[in-house]
Amino acid sequence: MKRSLLLLLFIIVCFSPVTHSQVLTRAQIDDTIASIPSFSIHKNNYFITGVPVNEEISKQTADVKYQISFKQLLTRKTLPWDSYLFLTYTQTAFWNVYAKSSPFAEINFNPGIGLGKPLYNKDDKLVAMGYLQYEHESNGRDSIYSRSWNRLSLSFEAALNSRTTLRVKGWFPFRYKKDNPEILDYLGLGEVNLSYQLEPKKWIFDVQLQKGLKDWYGSVRAQLFYNLFKMSNQYLMLEWYNGYGESLISFKEFRSMIRIGYVIRSNNLNFFEFSSK
Repeated sequence: MKRSLLLLLFIIVCFSPVTHSQVLTRAQIDDTIASIPSFSIHKNNYFITGVPVNEEISKQTADVKYQISFKQLLTRKTLPWDSYLFLTYTQTAFWNVYAKSSPFAEINFNPGIGLGKPLYNKDDKLVAMGYLQYEHESNGRDSIYSRSWNRLSLSFEAALNSRTTLRVKGWFPFRYKKDNPEILDYLGLGEVNLSYQLEPKKWIFDVQLQKGLKDWYGSVRAQLFYNLFKMSNQYLMLEWYNGYGESLISFKEFRSMIRIGYVIRSNNLNFFEFSSK
């Protein structure tokens, strides 16, 4: 299955049309950063529900998953090297809404602070966005149910062509061995995300890959977005998650879930999405 997904990514990248003339310039990026709202979406905000595909479907195994995520700009390229400072916060919840009393199985909290910087070529054309960020992630619980870790991450986002955006993120973890010494075996040291516009602003396909440090642990998350709303950033989403680490409390457990629901996509600082119109 993983080999098939990698082959699909290769085909998408190789056969998508390239349009270098649409790449944004330094002046256009400066104008965009100066004019965008200081408070915006960070990761996708969504409310989706679904069932497992690797075990019996029941009120106990079906669930709702939702995410709230936002970003606050603290500066607008006033720091050295034309970088900007921002705060982020993401909260992901797993809700057993179909079970008796509808308990929450898990809530993961992910605050962070980071620096962002546009990267240009010698012609002052945008080639990538770089981010350096400190993140903490935990489930807010104690004792044997405590799950938390900290990481310093470095990520790059670049347009491969007019329809395809690649994001690569790696991290250096610390202060995790006391409670969760095996977490890197399942979550690894980074992730790769590819976004492809099947039909610009209408159909979008995203896939995220993670590889754990041990054996074949890791995960694949594939998402298909369809825009049927008047607002350009609101979509219906079909998601398939297959692997380990979907939630912190059960990062050692293999899950294969398919869910569908409503999503508000993050695109406020996705300059490559703007340049591929």
